[in-house]
Amino acid sequence: MQIVVLDAKTLKVEELDLSPWRALGTLSLYDRTDPALVPQRLRGADVVLTNKVKLSADALKGAASLKMIGVLATGYDVVDVKAARALGIPVCNVPGYAAGGVTESVFAFLLEMTRRTYQSTARIRQGAWTACPEFCWWERTPMALEGKTLGVVGCGAIGSRVAAVGRAFGMRVLGYARHEHPAFPGKQVPLEELLAASDVISLHCPATAENMGFINAETIEKMKDGALLINTARGSLVNEMDVAAALISGKLGGYGADVVSREPIDIHNPLLKAPNCYLTGHSAWATVEARQKIVDVTADSIRGVLEDKPVNVVN
Repeated sequence: MQIVVLDAKTLKVEELDLSPWRALGTLSLYDRTDPALVPQRLRGADVVLTNKVKLSADALKGAASLKMIGVLATGYDVVDVKAARALGIPVCNVPGYAAGGVTESVFAFLLEMTRRTYQSTARIRQGAWTACPEFCWWERTPMALEGKTLGVVGCGAIGSRVAAVGRAFGMRVLGYARHEHPAFPGKQVPLEELLAASDVISLHCPATAENMGFINAETIEKMKDGALLINTARGSLVNEMDVAAALISGKLGGYGADVVSREPIDIHNPLLKAPNCYLTGHSAWATVEARQKIVDVTADSIRGVLEDKPVNVVN
């Protein structure tokens, strides 16, 4: 069996144990794949694995031997799933592999915004504390999380985990989702109520045509003055120009983003010059443990397809 990985560099496979894949067939690893080369690399493949390389209907037409498409992520919008279904090709993703890492990133952003440890360290090294006549020093008053309201948009596995950690900090938790999630550890409310009541808002919903840019000037205006916003989901959920303007005006007290509208980030992205904006490079998912889980779960999916017992199929 021929297993082809189209963008192995994204996963940094050199840090991982690929023996679960190698045990299932001949493995061909490509660091990156230009769109023009996709049809060529699909030719003769039984299984193709991709993270961000797009698989269109036209590309799939020539993949006569393809038995499975594995998306090395939870989101699967890079694949034309309708075309794959029409061709009888199951598309399998990796659900929930990075719930822990993404949750940790959410609270890394939140604690940095409320405690300013990085800025404090820099200023202390410049002598600010040394020159202080009191034993204690700070420039920005710390914000307590206990007693504050955390609004979670998207109440699935990651949103629920973020909510649970928020409750451990003593926060009141509200959630919004299009569907009821009985296991969500908080009160589910309409979006407008969540926006108005939350001191901190964390986004954990998938990107869809309906919610593109739903965090914008209009929805930000409904938030509390000084609210903190965190996005570890998808950059397209946010109108970045409106978020930057809200940071400049002080309407938003801070924005933490692991994702942006165009990745890698464009040098003209307004967030780069906005105050109280904290950025990481789409790396919340990237612990070795999470990436190894991608390998292991994908191997299970391949094995399931071979045994006619498919798992994690999204189409």
